[in-house]
Amino acid sequence: MKLKKIHHIAIICSDYAISKKFYTDILGLEIIREVYREERKSYKLDLALNGNYIIELFSFPNPPQRVSRPEATGLRHLAFAVDNLEESIEELNQKGISTEPIRIDEFTGKRFTFFADPDDLPIELYES
Repeated sequence: MKLKKIHHIAIICSDYAISKKFYTDILGLEIIREVYREERKSYKLDLALNGNYIIELFSFPNPPQRVSRPEATGLRHLAFAVDNLEESIEELNQKGISTEPIRIDEFTGKRFTFFADPDDLPIELYES
């Protein structure tokens, strides 16, 4: 088997409207398609970054809570590359999203920070 690339990341949210606004209006991801699946009482929103399909955002009635922090087993966080960390942090702050203090990757010397989506999923911004 030879893997080519990550196809997409699936995220289940607790409040579809809030998460849709966060991922599209705050992070600026593009909507590819949005469907409501009546049989499952579930929305499925396909999102792209720079034209590349990356996230499936799902809603389900009463999804169970997932432990997010401290370091729980499972998906740890999503990470997005940015050119200018300060500008990205300022833009998030202006939209009401707080970020952690900037950290330095001890192996690469690159700067990064974290913030959370509406369901407390950690998201990292990593300066390229």
